[in-house]
Amino acid sequence: MICTACPRACHTDREYDKPSHGFCKMPYNAVIARAALHMWEEPVISGTNGSGAIFFSGCSLRCVFCQNYDISHDDFGKSVSEERFIDIMKELVSKGAHNINLVNPTHFVPFIRGALEKYKPPVPVVYNTGGYDRAESIKSLDGLVDVYLPDLKYYDADVSAKYSAAPDYFEKASEAVLEMRRQTETDIFKDGIMQRGVVIRHLVLPGNTAQSVKILKWISENLPHDTFVSIMSQYTPCGEAFKYKELRRRIVSAEYDKVINTFFDLGLKNGFMQERTSAKTGFIPKFDLSGV
Repeated sequence: MICTACPRACHTDREYDKPSHGFCKMPYNAVIARAALHMWEEPVISGTNGSGAIFFSGCSLRCVFCQNYDISHDDFGKSVSEERFIDIMKELVSKGAHNINLVNPTHFVPFIRGALEKYKPPVPVVYNTGGYDRAESIKSLDGLVDVYLPDLKYYDADVSAKYSAAPDYFEKASEAVLEMRRQTETDIFKDGIMQRGVVIRHLVLPGNTAQSVKILKWISENLPHDTFVSIMSQYTPCGEAFKYKELRRRIVSAEYDKVINTFFDLGLKNGFMQERTSAKTGFIPKFDLSGV
């Protein structure tokens, strides 16, 4: 497969079961590090039973502070066939998962699309992404994905280049989010669990509240004010964050309060907040091939 799945459009030939030379270094077949019930998403995703989270290895970004560094940068995981991937989804459904939560799926969109065309789970499919997606890839998932859970990490090109090696991050992420909203139109819930819709996530980074304010302003100007926004305080220095002085610490209350106040000042209506106690490495899943 000549790959154009993510905005980098490497045009690398990703063979089915061999590491590629593309940015993500992944083959065509999905590489998975963990598949299990997961309780630490937003309440409308995790509910009481847990979300059926499938964690993909590799990444189209190079976030220096990534909490999942072992799988996003170091590529730990196991390659699976389409048949096995379908079985994994079925197993999670049988365990009572409220949804199938595809975590960091961007670079595996062609593989995922092929599988979902053969088997559409009886529970919502959640596309849980870092946001660096091609709008064209998102369009190809129309009718296959029910809930979109994208990050909007940064607004300014110099910041996204510094932390994620993607100067065009906001340009591509904002286009993708608009397509996600177009597909889902309105948010639909059943027994408190989102069945269809969008939740935009934003992680507040230490020393970078200006990015948070710009992101929220863009949301208020380009999306309905009842769009769900999850403002996260869980930043914990991980990966290569120690190389950047401003990223060596957790955020302080004043930073998080500034972002929350901006949310309300802009007239945004629906959202999620986090306790600052969520900024712990203990919430990071164990990537041990469980369920794979």
